[in-house]
Amino acid sequence: MSRHPEVLWAQRSDKVYLTIALPDAKDISVKCDPQGLFSFSAVGVQGEFFDFSLQLYGPILPEGCKTNVGLRNIICSVQKQDKGWWKRLLKSEEKPAPYIKVDWNKWCDEDDEVSTSDLPSDDDTAAYDEDDEDSSDDGMLYLPDLEKARGSL
Repeated sequence: MSRHPEVLWAQRSDKVYLTIALPDAKDISVKCDPQGLFSFSAVGVQGEFFDFSLQLYGPILPEGCKTNVGLRNIICSVQKQDKGWWKRLLKSEEKPAPYIKVDWNKWCDEDDEVSTSDLPSDDDTAAYDEDDEDSSDDGMLYLPDLEKARGSL
């Protein structure tokens, strides 16, 4: 009998991020199917078997799917075949399983996504950390905006 780990998800126009909360996992297997089938399995620290499959909302590019295994969780970046915002994570309109939750730390609204034209030039990249997706200001806060933000607290 297998168990389901907690899965947090967030999206950008070109990717879906799945964070699987499974500390010290072993024998991790992640499979991405072009039709949008995402499959995961692993063995937990006490030898218990975890697995799940998700039929994602749209098609994906398996070669663009990357997995980063950390001490506390596994982060999977799944590249969408077509750039655009999905209405939901899963193809099914049913309520998702209770182990699937929104990752509010990585969530980005469609209106808030930074376009590539808004990114700093190569000369400015020393002060810009592209891997810091949790930053809401993207290093572009000016003093008047900071003063305004302080006043609204």
